[in-house]
Amino acid sequence: MAEDYYKVLGINRNASEADIQKAYHQLARKYHPDLNPDDQNAKRRFQKVQRAFDVLSDSNKRELYDRYGSSFESMGAGPQGGAPWDSTGRPGAGSEEVDLSELLGGRFGDSGAGFADLFKQFTTGRGSAGGQRAARRGADLKHELTVSLNVAIDGGDANLRIQRANGKTETISVKIPAGISDGKNIRLRGQGEKPPGSGRPGDLLIKVRVAPHPCFERSGEHLEVRVPVTLAEAALGATIDVPTPRGTISLKVPPCSSGGTRLRVKGHGVSAKSGNVGDLFAILQIVLPPTLCQADQELIQQLNDHHLQNPRANLNW
Repeated sequence: MAEDYYKVLGINRNASEADIQKAYHQLARKYHPDLNPDDQNAKRRFQKVQRAFDVLSDSNKRELYDRYGSSFESMGAGPQGGAPWDSTGRPGAGSEEVDLSELLGGRFGDSGAGFADLFKQFTTGRGSAGGQRAARRGADLKHELTVSLNVAIDGGDANLRIQRANGKTETISVKIPAGISDGKNIRLRGQGEKPPGSGRPGDLLIKVRVAPHPCFERSGEHLEVRVPVTLAEAALGATIDVPTPRGTISLKVPPCSSGGTRLRVKGHGVSAKSGNVGDLFAILQIVLPPTLCQADQELIQQLNDHHLQNPRANLNW
């Protein structure tokens, strides 16, 4: 079974370049063959880590890998140049020389031999056989985009205005996936800054913010809405119309419903990526007339005298 490169490095599929580098450096320190000379399993693990990093640190290969999986090399993204590490875990042809002192924490023990002396080469990307440095990648851009709760739940398109490093302003259309929650990120590959000279543009990282709704609130996959009802509807029961993300529904209010009663409507909440759909909770709010005449007050007093009760009997500190 083909290896999942993200699992090999212990990162998620939305990991940034910095996350990939950090995970790789930690695992390289742990499994490098020169640090584990008698452990063949560490050697094999190191080779897997190196292969995963080689693919995921290259934006072009990573894009193809995300799309086609382990068969991406047949799509034209196969290795070029020599392998960055040979079977012993040492740099091979085409690798780039860097100082390992920062990666491996400087000098080791009391022997006077530093890790940088032991490992004078460490790959940071593929170059040509002559060691030419790989083309630089453009910088990533980070922006926030505020959308309405309706768009966050139903999905839709939004426009984002960004200012480039050259001072030009550009409007980019962003597709908002249905069910996205506040604080989630959207990555638009290749929409970041262009590098000087040749190379691939960076990515545009968008943090989605969901604006408050005047009536509805979201709690995970569920929605809550406060529904005003009259005194008669609450006391005698009624069938009322309530708007939802999937259209207006008829909601039955049971007789003798108090203010704060929660009525559950299954399947009218938020659709999650897993396929689950949350519920809608309608919270009743009894609305009285702005004024009551003398006759109204007398009727209400008669009703109260007929049903003597203490609604605050269980209210304790």
